Amino acid sequence: MGAYDESYRRSLADPDGFWLDAASAISWTRPPTKVLDDSAAPLYGWFPDGELNTSYNALDRHVEAGNGDRTALIHDSPVTGTSRSYTYAELRDEVAVFAGALRSLGVGKGDRVIVYLPMVPEAVITMLACARLGAIHSVVFGGFAPKELAARIDDATPKVIVAASCGIEPTRVVEYKPIIDAALDLATQRPEKTIVLQREIAPAKLGERDLDWETAISGAAPADPVPVAATDPLYVLYTSGTTGKPKGVVRDNGGHAVALAWSMKAVYDIGPGDVWWTASDVGWVVGHSYIVYAPLLVGATTVLYEGKPVGTPDAGAFWRMISAHHVRALFTAPTALRAIKKVDPDAEELAKYDLTGFSTLFLAGERLDPETYHWAHDKLGVPVVDHWWQTETGWPIAANPRGLEPLPVKPGSATVPLPGWDVHILDGDGTRQPAGDEGSIAIKLPLPPGALPTLWGDDQRYIDNYLSRYDGYYLTGDSGYIDADGYIFVMGRTDDVINVAGHRLSTGSMEAVLAAHPAVAECAVIGVHDALKGQLPRGLVVLKAGADISPEVLQEELVAAVRRDIGPVAAFREVSVVDALPKTRSGKILRKTMRGIADGRDEPVPSTIEDPAVLESLRAILRHSD
Repeated sequence: MGAYDESYRRSLADPDGFWLDAASAISWTRPPTKVLDDSAAPLYGWFPDGELNTSYNALDRHVEAGNGDRTALIHDSPVTGTSRSYTYAELRDEVAVFAGALRSLGVGKGDRVIVYLPMVPEAVITMLACARLGAIHSVVFGGFAPKELAARIDDATPKVIVAASCGIEPTRVVEYKPIIDAALDLATQRPEKTIVLQREIAPAKLGERDLDWETAISGAAPADPVPVAATDPLYVLYTSGTTGKPKGVVRDNGGHAVALAWSMKAVYDIGPGDVWWTASDVGWVVGHSYIVYAPLLVGATTVLYEGKPVGTPDAGAFWRMISAHHVRALFTAPTALRAIKKVDPDAEELAKYDLTGFSTLFLAGERLDPETYHWAHDKLGVPVVDHWWQTETGWPIAANPRGLEPLPVKPGSATVPLPGWDVHILDGDGTRQPAGDEGSIAIKLPLPPGALPTLWGDDQRYIDNYLSRYDGYYLTGDSGYIDADGYIFVMGRTDDVINVAGHRLSTGSMEAVLAAHPAVAECAVIGVHDALKGQLPRGLVVLKAGADISPEVLQEELVAAVRRDIGPVAAFREVSVVDALPKTRSGKILRKTMRGIADGRDEPVPSTIEDPAVLESLRAILRHSD
């Protein structure tokens, strides 16, 4: 039995022993003696009698161990042309001082702080400063619209907002202060202060309730770490699909620290001194887990990037970053690779940089189509690891455990469930499906440490949304199958399974066929209403740079390919070539929104959209029907 099999089986048969061993990697002010509290099931708590401070674990203990001179954080900003590094000692000191500034404003254990910052070091400092005080941070992606920000202010009821004067995009500057002021006009809750980090390109005019960052920290006394219960909240993060009343995912301190530290070594094979880069944003769960907390918990160097895969300045941006900072492993979304592939399909920019020492590319956030997998693998010559998880889970459900036991790769699969995740495929009646049969992906309770214990202020909503569909299971909302070797294939959201004349078909399977065409850079397939068949699939494709093929010929070839690989039952006949696909800022394609528009509904522009103009340009195409 291999290391993976042994760990996985032990995690399910002896979860107390497995997770107590993992907890030894964390420094506790009161070590836990009890592992799981199931007294309020289906609401569970991990390490209920343990006590710790997450900021201390991320910073102070490394300094106390003699590693204060090790680089903790590298900030690289091509949009401002600046770069800066912080040692563990420097980052600890800045965090302690800003924690002191927050404390002077009355922020303490259990208080909430909304963080509305771009990808600047102060975002990391603020998050860790909140954790140092036992306060609860809620990061809202910089640039979110006033209405959405107001809803989060009312739900979290923060004592303080920490913001920047602006965010910097490749082609524009987004001023944050007017957005915050408009949100506060809409909100019923009023934070006592807004701390504003002034940026030279667009400083903000401050009001009587505002405080300049530099003024806030001047004279502030450094704050020591405040011990909190393992079950106390570390942060609240609102899901990107929030509509109506915001849905705030709660993350605890103890289970979170244990799971992330374990995953950093076992999944990503990253340890002390390794340079790790997660090309995401601190506004998303990926940024929380794998820009800020996980790499610092294990003493690695984390890279914070204020830029894009292309356009800052070109399609070689990622390769420059890896070369310049000696990055050992990169974690990003498949959409970033597709953006690079679209502009530079032959990876000519890659030849300009020395990637010696780069060992692994990790991808997650949406399904990794086999075509993108093969392109990245062929061009980079390193393992390309797909893995699957959610905002709610906080760390991967399924992955190739590179540090535990690297397993053979199967393109299209997120590989195997990680220890602690008891994954099953269920049909509509809750019956477990045999190997190879597609169904709803569900996880047997309890979820492992690091997963959400509940939603902010609403246990019943958590139960109703996630735990009520199948008794004793957490509903992921994704569909897929597990093959005979135990590999998980995630095909997409359950609402991306369409019904064509009584046949349930995965749009993800069709997308894989379209993406394999040599002219296609990226694609989406949505199901649209049809009076005869119920639903019909419609394809949208973006061409690679320099692709020389007419839309008519491309449609003919793609329709033939789907007919060959999926079958005529798919009734796939319509494909449109588009300039771009609408996406969230985290890179997820807005399939549900496009489907609603195609069905004639007046779909609002989601608050998480990257570029509203892309969606608007598609409305006429989506509403067209032959």
